[in-house]
Amino acid sequence: MASRNGVVFEDFFPAMLEKLGADGFMKELCNGFRLLMDGEEGVITFESLKRNANQLGLQDMSDDEVMCMLREGDLDGDGVLNEMEFCTLMFRLSPGLMRSSRKWLVEALVSEM
Repeated sequence: MASRNGVVFEDFFPAMLEKLGADGFMKELCNGFRLLMDGEEGVITFESLKRNANQLGLQDMSDDEVMCMLREGDLDGDGVLNEMEFCTLMFRLSPGLMRSSRKWLVEALVSEM
């Protein structure tokens, strides 16, 4: 489990990757992004994350914790998360994925050939 500002995340990603394979796992990450994004802007905003946090069991997150999560994932400094930033943040929050990322990358490259 990884903990960020008192919020505990159960690391199910390695098991999901094993079960779904690289392509299926990436589709699920994309589905997660779409679930949290602002439909008009096409990115995850503070408001869309706060509004949809209960679907992830994170309804008790404070505004400061939501902002911290956005800041942690916001690589280009625009205050929102695009799909690539969201996926990168999910990998960073999953120690198991970070450990097995080389295997996952090889699998993804082989499936592209």
